[in-house]
This record gives sequence, structure tokens and C-alpha cells, in this order.
Amino acid sequence: MKITFPYMGSPYMYEKLFSLLGHEVITPPRPSQRTINYGVKYSPEFACFPLKIILGTYLEALELGADTIVTSGGNGPCRAGYYGEAQKKILQNMGYDVEFIIFDEPKRDWKSFLENVKKIKGNNSWRRVIKTVKTVYDMAKSMDKVEKIVETKRAYECNKGEFTKVWREITEEYRKIESSEDVKRVEKKAIERLNSIKICEVPEEEKIKIGIVGEIYVVMEPSINANIEEVLNSYGAEVERSHYISEWIDFNLIPLPSYKEKEHEILKKAEKYIEIIIGGHAKQSVGAIIDFMERGFDGVIHLKPFGCLPELVSQSVIDKIMREYDYPILSLSVDEQMAIANVLTRIEAFLDVIKLKKHRKRIAR
Repeated sequence: MKITFPYMGSPYMYEKLFSLLGHEVITPPRPSQRTINYGVKYSPEFACFPLKIILGTYLEALELGADTIVTSGGNGPCRAGYYGEAQKKILQNMGYDVEFIIFDEPKRDWKSFLENVKKIKGNNSWRRVIKTVKTVYDMAKSMDKVEKIVETKRAYECNKGEFTKVWREITEEYRKIESSEDVKRVEKKAIERLNSIKICEVPEEEKIKIGIVGEIYVVMEPSINANIEEVLNSYGAEVERSHYISEWIDFNLIPLPSYKEKEHEILKKAEKYIEIIIGGHAKQSVGAIIDFMERGFDGVIHLKPFGCLPELVSQSVIDKIMREYDYPILSLSVDEQMAIANVLTRIEAFLDVIKLKKHRKRIAR
């Protein structure tokens, strides 16, 4: 099998999983304007933006020789649950002979989940599969841990671009790992490198912390969200996302209650506004906003794909939260028409509002 997969955040974890199991891996190129054009051209006009981008990455990977696509299914009553089947049909209609392996939550259909695992397992022993999965899980946890350090400290770097340069070098080191021991070694070295970068001290009362919430693909993929984390860091704001891949694994793939506590806590915080899971990450977005607010973040940016019904519902709730708590929240719609200059202007204005709010609070003391 020549396996490819959706490009979302760092692709190295998915790449490592399949390569350690002996498969030939076709890593799709980082999404670009060409990817967007491809996806938009062949997707239904009314489809969610992530479906279009992911279809574009599949087409680029197929051009590179991929013959098998491994992806996850949707979560809850959302159109994302049909992504795999819809994209499979589109590619078949275009004449591609490609196998789709779609992983839904194990609890939804254990039998299909295990059948898909066996396809990926190939001739490997179960012992090797378990060791590989543990290595990749450790890698995901470690990369998320180190990335959170970057998202915090990059806001105060003295030499602009230094953290980004080092982070790219660190991700290449993760790409070379072969075992959990390698992960520990790379993480230790990565943290040492990040701690050695010179940062400019900022008074605690002037620091700005921004949470990013929304649909998982547009939150995690910088190439289509205007690289929003790096932009916010460049304006001197610390950033934290509501989605990290290791936390998604904990909640969706590991059948142990202790791994789901954080997600359940976030969902509980949203129950005042959304009682049930309505699809996508709408309830998680609202819960994450409350969580960021309670943890002292100065504001939240909400990212939603144009046409995403669950996030449209969460946006209607966001207006209520803003009024109820006088809390700054900026909602940005992401699609193929998104203008970078417009996004930057809105972010600058949003940060100015937060700075003014903090200034008035200090004066009032």
C-alpha cells in the first residue's frame, strides 16, 4: 500500500505511524493555493471548507502515487461524518482507483474499527503494532507539549523568527524518531533549546493571553487559518488552542475514562448554553471559551469554516457570552475567499480592545 492521509497540523505523526509499520508513505504537500483551487474545483459548492481542502490534499497525494487514503470519520451529527464517503465518491467519479480506510470512533462500530486496524497491521505482529502505536502516541503527546511552550514563549522573543526557526528544526528531529526512548531524548533537547532562546521580559500585567477555539481542522491547520498562532505571537500575545491532536486521541480513541476527564470537563462547562452534542465541535468550542475565561485568558478567537452548521450555532451562543461576561471574543469565518489583510486588521483591532480593557482595569484599581 502507498498510504496517504489528510494534512492537519504536523503530518509527521501520521507519517511515522505508517512508516514504522513498513508501509510506503506518501506525505501530502502542505496545503497551498493550488490545494485550495483543486479542492474547490471538484467539491460541491455547499460543502464545508475542510472537505474541500482535504480533497485537494488527496488529489495532490494521488498525483505523487498514493493508492490508499487513511482518515478518520466524523464525530456526532455533523457533515464531517460523511467526508470520507463523499470524497471517495468524488474521486471514483474522477476515475481514481483508490482505497479508503475510514476510522470512526471504536465505540460506534468495534467490528469495522478492528477490520481497519488489521488492514493497517499487515504482516506485523500485534506486539510490533502495540509498540508502534505507543511510540506514535508518545510522539504526539511530546510534540503538543513542546509546541505549547513555543506558543507561549514566542510572544516575547527578542529576535523575531527565532522560535519558529527552532521549532521547525525540532519537528524534523521528531520525524527521525524510531522509539519512545527517542521521543524522550528529542523532547529533552527541544526544551533545552527553547529555554536557551533570549526572550524580552514583559511586566505580568501587560501580558496578553488568547485562546483559539472552533472547528478542529481550521484551528489546527495554520496554512488555511492565516497562520494565526504565529501572527498573534508576533503581536506579543500568548496563544493556546482548544484542540491538540494528542487530546483528540485521548477522547476519541482510548477507551479509558481517565483519558477523557478533560474533554468531559470542557463539555460540562458548555451545558448552560448547549445541552447536547449537536455535531462537530460546537459544544467543545463554547466550553473551551468558558474554560479560557476562567483560567484568566484575556480573550478568545473563534474560527469557523464558512458553512459549518455546528459552529454557526456556537457563534450565536458566543454573542450571549460576550454580553453576559463582557468578554472579548472575535469570530472569524475561514474559507477560500478569506483575505489575509482583512484578518490581520481585525486581529490588530481585537488586540487593541483587549489592551484598552486591561489598561482601564489597572487604572480603576
